[in-house]
Amino acid sequence: MKKIAVVICFMLGGFAFNANAQVSINVNIGSQPAWGPVGYDYAEYYYLPDVDAYYYIPDRQFIYLNGNRWVRARALPAAYHYDLYSGYKVVVNEPRPYLRPVVYREKYGKYKGWYGKQTIIRDSPDKKYHGKGNKGGKHGKGHKKH
Repeated sequence: MKKIAVVICFMLGGFAFNANAQVSINVNIGSQPAWGPVGYDYAEYYYLPDVDAYYYIPDRQFIYLNGNRWVRARALPAAYHYDLYSGYKVVVNEPRPYLRPVVYREKYGKYKGWYGKQTIIRDSPDKKYHGKGNKGGKHGKGHKKH
């Protein structure tokens, strides 16, 4: 009887250890817009070096400078004339990157003018981007770059 109790204790202890060792994985593929770059199971922001603006994926809002103030909007101003489907996007997974714009301008400014250099979600053959619940194609269509 003692041996059974010891075995049960070890088993329960092992289960408790395994439960604590679980890893949490965050995935937001279905909420990324169709013009977003492929290859990321999770993305919080996109930095758009061509227009020095950000896109906050959870709220589906662009963040751009208007004078000295960061503005949030559902679309970029028409004056930007920016094509989201061909412009280069940098995935940023850090809170409020727009509060450190110099860092992103210096690090990713070299990607200005890199049109069509990324495969975007809309053009990906990967089924994970086109499954049920991917609403990305309905949000954030941009203007063509002249």
